[in-house]
Amino acid sequence: MEESMRKSWSKLVAAALVCTLLPVQGIKAEAANYNYGEALQKAVMFYEFQRSGELPENTRNNWRGDSGLTDGADVGLDLTGGWYDAGDHVKFNIPMAYSATMLAWSVYEAKDALIESGQLDYQMDNIKWVSDYLMKCHPEANVFYYQVGNGNTDHSWWGPAEVMQMSRPSYKVDLSNPGSSVVAQAAAELASTAVIFKEEDEEYAATCISHAKELFAFADNTKSNAGYTAANTFYGNSSDFYDELSWAGVWLYLATGEKEYLDKAEGYVDNWNGSAGVAYSWGQNWDDVHYGAELLLAKITDEPIYKKYIEQHLDFWTTGYNGERVTYTPKGLAWLSEWGSLRYATTTAFLASVYADWSGCSAEKANTYNTFAKQQIDYALGSTGRSYVVGFGTNSPEHPHHRTAHSSWTNSMANPTSHRHVLYGALVGGPGKNDDYTDDINNYVVNEVACDYNAGFVGALAKMYEDYGGTPIENFTAMEKVTNDEYFVEASVNASGSNFIEIKAVLNNQSGWPAKMGDKLSFRYFVDITKAINAGYSVSDFKVTNNLNEGAVLSQLKPWDKENNIYYVDADFTGTKIYPGGNSECKKEVQFRITAPSAYEFTNDFSFTGLKTGSVAKTSYIPVYDDGVKVFGNEPGASTGEISKNSSISVKSVSFDKAESNQKDISVALTLNGNTFVGIKNGSTALAGNEDYLVNGNNVTIRKEYLAAQNSGKLNLTFAFSAGTDSTLAVNVSDSSVVTSGDVEVSMYNVNSQASANGIASKIKVLNTGDTSLDLSDVKLRYYYTIDGEKDQSFWCDWSNVGNSNITGAFGKLDTAAKGADHYVEIGFSDAAGEISPGNAVEVQIRFSKADWSNYNQTDDYSFITSANEYTDTQNVTAYIAGSLAWGIEP
Repeated sequence: MEESMRKSWSKLVAAALVCTLLPVQGIKAEAANYNYGEALQKAVMFYEFQRSGELPENTRNNWRGDSGLTDGADVGLDLTGGWYDAGDHVKFNIPMAYSATMLAWSVYEAKDALIESGQLDYQMDNIKWVSDYLMKCHPEANVFYYQVGNGNTDHSWWGPAEVMQMSRPSYKVDLSNPGSSVVAQAAAELASTAVIFKEEDEEYAATCISHAKELFAFADNTKSNAGYTAANTFYGNSSDFYDELSWAGVWLYLATGEKEYLDKAEGYVDNWNGSAGVAYSWGQNWDDVHYGAELLLAKITDEPIYKKYIEQHLDFWTTGYNGERVTYTPKGLAWLSEWGSLRYATTTAFLASVYADWSGCSAEKANTYNTFAKQQIDYALGSTGRSYVVGFGTNSPEHPHHRTAHSSWTNSMANPTSHRHVLYGALVGGPGKNDDYTDDINNYVVNEVACDYNAGFVGALAKMYEDYGGTPIENFTAMEKVTNDEYFVEASVNASGSNFIEIKAVLNNQSGWPAKMGDKLSFRYFVDITKAINAGYSVSDFKVTNNLNEGAVLSQLKPWDKENNIYYVDADFTGTKIYPGGNSECKKEVQFRITAPSAYEFTNDFSFTGLKTGSVAKTSYIPVYDDGVKVFGNEPGASTGEISKNSSISVKSVSFDKAESNQKDISVALTLNGNTFVGIKNGSTALAGNEDYLVNGNNVTIRKEYLAAQNSGKLNLTFAFSAGTDSTLAVNVSDSSVVTSGDVEVSMYNVNSQASANGIASKIKVLNTGDTSLDLSDVKLRYYYTIDGEKDQSFWCDWSNVGNSNITGAFGKLDTAAKGADHYVEIGFSDAAGEISPGNAVEVQIRFSKADWSNYNQTDDYSFITSANEYTDTQNVTAYIAGSLAWGIEP
């Protein structure tokens, strides 16, 4: 059978047999396909977040910046670049070189899939980023710098990479102090880079080969790890160095075609793990690469001995070998170790897929191995109800153990309470042997991420995409919205008298997009000295002195607007490091006193606005500057001396009728007060300028086409301005074309208004607007939503004024999915609920969830109300009396 036909047949059989291989609980017999294209895309992107050094202009995120720019300076070399290892900032070259080699292997085995998914260029850039760095680490033939940064020092600080202040020593191996394992890993990485770059950049490939050959000779001649000491408590090499020598030899053979490297690779097989009985019961990883070496040797030589070795290893992970089999969790994860359990399973899935696709693998074993590979990848992507990949799928991790993604400014895992950045594509360590997992930043066993955790995972995803397809997100980036003020001043009044005021001001740096060193920060405190000028005094009669000072140079009063007597105190912290690195590092305080020549009133000053005595608070009236450029706060009007004021809108509340004949644009006039109009938001979603609304001078027109597409009920539109407080326009959206057959009105609001939540909770009120009493047992209500992954569901009534036990809930599925709805929950009333008399209402608070507690995405749900926190009339919850529609619009 031709190779392509054999592959296709084995994959079809594997898909049909998914989960029949392993008799475990909680796994469906049907194939659970995921968007492997999106997963691959994000897993590849993860490595961009790990980059050290000066970042390129095409970086696809806005929260990583240049870092580690003095690496190697301690030894007179440029050792910038490479990857940070995990959630820390040490550059450990053993796992880094191993990880990049695995990525190169995925290109070697699944290049077409990477091309088709649009990920090849990103993958090649990731690999080259490491290769460039490793060649810097090899300044001469028998010298290799294997680590930058001290693990203990680095791990004692919890902050973003961009503002590291600890020393970062460089560690090397040489002929006197060798390190064969790490040197051979680097040789393998550079050789594998040469393999995949030969076609597109022959010169670069040749440079990589030159370094790889020298490194291999260095490792092969010394055969010792005696000088590899700095990493021992983190990445000590327990499997000796013969597996790395074989691994490097295989890749050098593939890069050069020179048989001496194949002979070297085969010559060390009997030394793997120290005995001729080759180990089979662990997994490919940074410390033991003989599994990868034996697979490649099998494909290169077609020798039965290598086929035996790799098959006994893959059998151990699947059906069992020699009476031994890897442990399986109740939900189907092949579980080897508590440290990186998913790393081992997904890396073995890659090896299994590669071997199964080789003609030397029997059809029967290919089916078994492909089935195993898909099952393990699906587990990582969410087959148990939760994803273990950050930013992908359902219930994905939100608290990975990663300093820069968390972005604390106080050197604390507890602050902030949620990560400021999404570490897209990162595979967390994974659950325990009973599928137990806690999404906790402190739990580095199950929730840390690492370059080597993603390394085999990327290859396995490429193989899944090759066979099952998927849709990467078009033009996907990790450009984030800045969610907090990065620089600001907190201030209060320390003391005041008839002719003075003393201010306490704390300048803060909580930057994170990216984190930045603030050594050129300053702020300005504005005053109005008109009364003194009118009394015959001059600005020189005012004196500025300071009490407590943590690094500022304070000026005397400087002119801002002389004509209107507006001056300021300049507090210049240039040269003082203020950075998001600790409680005392992220802020600096200064206390200063302004003394007038006579009795004086300072309370009318621009910067005094909102200040209180004894209690500091953030104020926008003391602006902050970075190297002279304003980065926070407001300034007095430059020509008038007026304080910047809030902007406003001409209307606060309007109605809109969705009935086609009654639809009208809504016109809003703006009073800017010196500010500029920024845009409009509906909740967290920005309206599109020139599409959803039009701007003509100081008038904004919200288009009827946008409003007609919104759900009935209360709609809050927020108008944002460059300064001051935003304004809110409440739009009551109704539809007079709706014909109902009963005298009821329904109002509602969502108790749980999060965009993504594992339960939907709502309070619903039904008002009897008729003239006669209404039997509640005849009333049904329907709340419409998208289920976002069909599962069994449970319903609860948390409260009702007619008794919780008198409320019923039943789930239904729409025959044809509509916008925002494919399911509904129908709320009913028992006979004991009684009646609603005219003018009275019944209230219910309901809640429902999926059996596996996976999340609903509420933002696109038909009945969801984004921002209401009180009962709001809504026609997107329907009411029926005796089976007839009495209120609302069905989707």
